[in-house]
Amino acid sequence: MSTTNARCAGVLLHPTSLPSGKLDADVWRFLDWMTEANLKVWQMLPLTQPVDGLSPYQAVSAFALNPALLPDNWQDTVDKTAFADFMANPPHWLKPYALFTLLKQQSGGKAWNEWPDAWRFRDADTLAAVEREHADALHAICMEQFALISCWLAIRQEANRRGIRLFGDIPIFVGYDSVDVWSNPHEFQLDEQLQPTVVTGVPPDYFSATGQRWGNPHYHWPHMLANGFRWWQQRMAWSLELFDLVRIDHFRGLEASWEIPSSEPTAMVGEWVKAPGAELLAALQGSHSTLPVVAEDLGIITPEVVELKNRFGLPGMSVLQFGFNGLPDNPHSLAEQVENSVVYTGTHDNETSLGWWQALTDEGQKSWILSQLDLTIGDMPWPLIHAALQSPAQMAIIPLQDFLGLDNQARMNTPGTIVDNWLWRYDSHQLTPDLAQRIAHLVDAAERSAE
Repeated sequence: MSTTNARCAGVLLHPTSLPSGKLDADVWRFLDWMTEANLKVWQMLPLTQPVDGLSPYQAVSAFALNPALLPDNWQDTVDKTAFADFMANPPHWLKPYALFTLLKQQSGGKAWNEWPDAWRFRDADTLAAVEREHADALHAICMEQFALISCWLAIRQEANRRGIRLFGDIPIFVGYDSVDVWSNPHEFQLDEQLQPTVVTGVPPDYFSATGQRWGNPHYHWPHMLANGFRWWQQRMAWSLELFDLVRIDHFRGLEASWEIPSSEPTAMVGEWVKAPGAELLAALQGSHSTLPVVAEDLGIITPEVVELKNRFGLPGMSVLQFGFNGLPDNPHSLAEQVENSVVYTGTHDNETSLGWWQALTDEGQKSWILSQLDLTIGDMPWPLIHAALQSPAQMAIIPLQDFLGLDNQARMNTPGTIVDNWLWRYDSHQLTPDLAQRIAHLVDAAERSAE
């Protein structure tokens, strides 16, 4: 498994869940605690800036980092000489992002498709005049990103020094009201007025009679194929500047996606359209000596998606909370775990494991679950954590909420809802030496301690 090397264990925690919610001294204390707990992987959600609200999966930019993560008094730490060097050869995405951010501010926060035509269609003379008039404001936006990038690269360097790898997340689609769509309209399926012709989602299923209409624009795959997947190449290259490995969220969309006419209010009307996932992954593999990618293959996965994942040797995911429905061939069950995978007790979209256990009402089912777990480890969620660590999967990731034994008040996200999500933070006193030692003991016993 190229993404994980030896068996290892890690923790899932988004930086906004640090006590301060910022990239400050709390990060270093968290790395200290991870080191004591013998955890070698820190997985997180996208570091990008939410468009509206707090969800990192609908971002202003697929590249720019979230300014809300900046520590207090960050301006005092900026090395002006280093910043000048940075601006002499800036990342390709920085100037469009800064301009997009400025125009959004100038428009009172309106979505870019509501901007004046000269802005919306990116008239070169008009935008050049804006850049001249607002040079100082653009400079300040660029400095924010420089400070964020410098801070994050220092965190990665320190984590790697400790033998800890950073595990990032790439949402497969991007938001319509993003700099990515505004500055690269030909990469997406838009009409002459730059409106999406089709949007993303999933069809009706057992969980939703009308399906899910996400609303993200679909990629113009023929155009991307013709230019060698330039935008995706840039995206992956930048992600691997920031992280040691990355997860592609909704990986099945690289095999086929549900395309919904933009005029449809639900996902009931649409069609599965093939995507050139094999060509894309081959192109990405050709640009990197190794492609440290994990495929998020949760949900209803077709044989074609499995074949695509396996063709490129990508590890998938299993979630133990999904593993106890009693159905045969359940890839999440304890008996179906495989080596080339990442096993979780739950993800950021799940209940906490204690909350999941408390919500079960069938005593027969609970007894059957307990019969498969080692109850000498302690009360829930520790038997589930132990099962994940003992799994054949080469990487085991446990949400910090589970290590802390928290109930659903600490849940990170409830899909399909828009309130009380992405808000949870731990308290610094919760990361105790005793907890670190307990985890380290289980990690060692599971033979997940190798460097």
